Amino acid sequence: MMNLDLIIPEIFLSLSIMFLLMVGVFKKNSERLVYNLSIVALIILFSLVINLFSINEKLVFNESYKISNLSSFMKSITIISAIFVMFSSSEYIKSLNILKIEYPILILSSILGMMIMISSNDLIVFYLGLELQSLALYVLASFNRDNVLSSESGLKYFVLSALSSGLLLYGCSLIYGFSGSTNFIYIANSSTLIEYGVIFGLVFIIVGLAFKISAVPFHMWAPDVYQGSPTSVTLFFAALPKVAALTAFINFLYTPFVNLIDQWQTILVFISIASMLFGAIAAIGQSNLKRLIAYSSIGHMGYALAGLASGTNQGIQSSITYISIYLVMTLCFFSCLFMLRKKNVFYEKIEDLSGLSINHPILSISLLVVLFSLAGIPPLAGFFAKFYIFMAVIEQSMYFLAIVGLLSTVVAAFYYLRLIKIIYFDKPTEKFETDHSLGLKITLTISTGILILYFIYPGLLNDFVSKIIII
Repeated sequence: MMNLDLIIPEIFLSLSIMFLLMVGVFKKNSERLVYNLSIVALIILFSLVINLFSINEKLVFNESYKISNLSSFMKSITIISAIFVMFSSSEYIKSLNILKIEYPILILSSILGMMIMISSNDLIVFYLGLELQSLALYVLASFNRDNVLSSESGLKYFVLSALSSGLLLYGCSLIYGFSGSTNFIYIANSSTLIEYGVIFGLVFIIVGLAFKISAVPFHMWAPDVYQGSPTSVTLFFAALPKVAALTAFINFLYTPFVNLIDQWQTILVFISIASMLFGAIAAIGQSNLKRLIAYSSIGHMGYALAGLASGTNQGIQSSITYISIYLVMTLCFFSCLFMLRKKNVFYEKIEDLSGLSINHPILSISLLVVLFSLAGIPPLAGFFAKFYIFMAVIEQSMYFLAIVGLLSTVVAAFYYLRLIKIIYFDKPTEKFETDHSLGLKITLTISTGILILYFIYPGLLNDFVSKIIII
């Protein structure tokens, strides 16, 4: 029973999914009811996860599932983000006529997979969580069946994700074959860690995880999937799966393979540098805002991996802080996108922002704040996110990684500043509609406020993150 007490959030979410599915099947025209009940379920789920914060670390189910400060914090920010994603996008999915009972249920199923991934302490449990998350995401990407781009994006993500899952599973089988166990703790204590087969398996698993966070050179799916998917799904893609995958990186590299840091650190440094540079350069020529944010997210994941590559607690904590602030920036940016609507048509081209400040000054200020924050301009939250990463990297004398990170920040600032120039200095286009849902307005207000006011009390987030001790 003690084991069940610690997984009450997962049990509650599983039962909620089944209950909502039954409601949707047996009650006609229940799409809005199921959607609203899903948000209520997520709020209750958040309160259940909060209760686990007092547990420093506990292993359950034959040491295959870990409840810790890291898992509780990552689950919390995942659930909070999901609540705001659903709040902000309710109007969008209704106007696109994709508000079906399956939509919120797929989102909840994906979140359940993420929670299992975050707490996994065993290769099999980790893979189960990964596949549950991915299967829901395949369907969500192609949810707008009337749109050819949406169907194409779902198919691309399915094919490429299946390939990455195959590589990851092959890596798991190699590690199991050489170490004799799938449990992270038993693998760490195995005397066969220096075997080449184990190192090959480690590389394959890093490849699979790098695909999930769209890090270079496993990023090829991101721009097309981001552009083709419904914008509400793109927001989900851009934020939540990255939290689960980053946590899996931490659990995987720093539990069973912490003694092989010389082998995997070089790989992480290469992926980090490639992601930062490619994300900064490839976004310059984009004309679609969703494609631009796809390349931007590739660059941001490069910064998050730089913190992990440092091999220290400070580096891990800086990566966790980075991903937390990145979630807020992503929510803020997409909330602005949801407001670019005329006659029930949503616009996503860069030229659609032309002269936005003339007709929509408040929306323009929010875009200004989030773009400056993404670029890392002080005193906004995005600056602190990058600052913590660079401090952790420099303290480990990884100067080349820090220099590349700084240079890519300068290059990336170009396309963020170009958007600001278009918003404030180009000729205005036809005015967008201003009647938006309360949930969207609340999401935009809160996310913008956090980005602006973070510098007043950065310790609030740092206090939570500092409790996460991995090494």
